[in-house]
Amino acid sequence: MKSLITLFLVLVFSLNVFADTVSDKEKDALIKLYHATNGLQWKIKWDLSLSVGTWYGVKAENGKVVGLNLADNNLQGELPAEFFDLVNLVTIDLHKNKLNGQLPNVIGNLRALETLDVSSNKISGVLPSEIGRLTKLETLSLFNNEMKGELPNSIYKITTLKVLLLNNNKLSGSLSKEIANYSALQNLSLFDNNFGGEIPNEIEKLYNLSEMNLSYNKFKGRVSKKVILLDPLNMTMFDENGNPFLLEINAEKENTIVTPN
Repeated sequence: MKSLITLFLVLVFSLNVFADTVSDKEKDALIKLYHATNGLQWKIKWDLSLSVGTWYGVKAENGKVVGLNLADNNLQGELPAEFFDLVNLVTIDLHKNKLNGQLPNVIGNLRALETLDVSSNKISGVLPSEIGRLTKLETLSLFNNEMKGELPNSIYKITTLKVLLLNNNKLSGSLSKEIANYSALQNLSLFDNNFGGEIPNEIEKLYNLSEMNLSYNKFKGRVSKKVILLDPLNMTMFDENGNPFLLEINAEKENTIVTPN
């Protein structure tokens, strides 16, 4: 009986170890992320001598890394190219918490309060084109960081995205009409960046979109009433002098039937 119990415990331990195992490539990608973002200064560090399953914020299923939640964990630095070898990721949450409670009415107050956060994430650099490799991704949460540059075209190829939160960064450039590929998208937040150009009409084709905030950017032109109603700040933008203004609504044309006399 004792030997059977011992055999059972060994079997259970073996199964747990197997469930905890990910490929060397994915483990290496996580280690590269750890070092590239100053892991020794994280709030909750990884013990790299232990199995991946013990690492804070890492979710693995069937030997694959499917989730990474390191929000507000004092990550600092750029995402390494190897990070995008985690091709099975469904959820990425690396955001930085700024405030508790309601968003202030004045954007200047929001920026001033940023100094209250002394230990949070500061992911910098551009969003590389390799992000398009994450074809299973449903949630990308990188808000309240220091990312800059334009969105790579490859990001519009991730048709599985349901939540895209990139607000409060330093991103620029225009939005592509390929945003229409986000047929599953439910929440889009890009506010408080430096995006410009016109807002593509293709956003109206995102029928699953229930939450959206594009305000506090430098978008120009006109938008439909339908799009404005999705944005809680009614498309408040900043002009070249930093003054707030509202985007104009496209005039809705009435269909008039003309009959001969």
